[in-house]
Amino acid sequence: MLTKRIIPCLDVKDGRVVKGKKFEGIKDVDDPVTLARFYKEQGADELMFYDITASYEKREISLDFVSKVAKEINIPFCVGGGVESIGDFTKILRKGADKISVNSGAVKNPSLIKEASLKFGNQCVVLSIDAKKDEFGTYVVYTQGGRVKTDLEAIAWAKEGVRLGAGEICINSIDEDGMKNGYDVELLDLLTKAVNVPVIASGGAGKKEHFLEALKETSVDAVLAASVFHYQEILIPELKTYLYDAGIAIRK
Repeated sequence: MLTKRIIPCLDVKDGRVVKGKKFEGIKDVDDPVTLARFYKEQGADELMFYDITASYEKREISLDFVSKVAKEINIPFCVGGGVESIGDFTKILRKGADKISVNSGAVKNPSLIKEASLKFGNQCVVLSIDAKKDEFGTYVVYTQGGRVKTDLEAIAWAKEGVRLGAGEICINSIDEDGMKNGYDVELLDLLTKAVNVPVIASGGAGKKEHFLEALKETSVDAVLAASVFHYQEILIPELKTYLYDAGIAIRK
């Protein structure tokens, strides 16, 4: 059995790690290299970095921190935000990232998923989806850091992304983002039943029980969180021991 992964998420803005709620009220947290080193020492299985304003500001991702992080850690890390071309993939991978996350760029140009998968392998391509439930109970895809509503239904888009070559899906619930009320188990269950690639749960972790609920109630392969790790409300070694004791296959 593959072990479940614990993934700290580091949202980067202007070269600093930040955090907000539902993509609003952004506050400064720390230096990305310092945090990356801390999480490596804590036993994180992977890291996820997002340049959260690159797509909205219509600019390339800031790559200064990527090569610095690569020199400091020996665990896999994924980078996303403003990735819109094969050239972006190439530059980021050359800086030392192991995976690339595409979101707005893939919605705008779905063939990017296929091109990247063929060139670099589907293990390098993570399709990140920001989803929010509408008044009809449908999960709708948002782009540009949760600012722009699309006409895409989240589960259908995930299935299309996998068909095109995405090797992993990171699904973020905008409704739960930063709220610490727990992951959107309904969304996770729908998605994991619809696709045959690893799924990373994002948005809503506030206590250890929330991680356990997502891993026990759904078939997600990894759980991602930000503020509870950044502010050391939950320490990764303690979380891993808790999950292991609860019967979850976890790398201690």
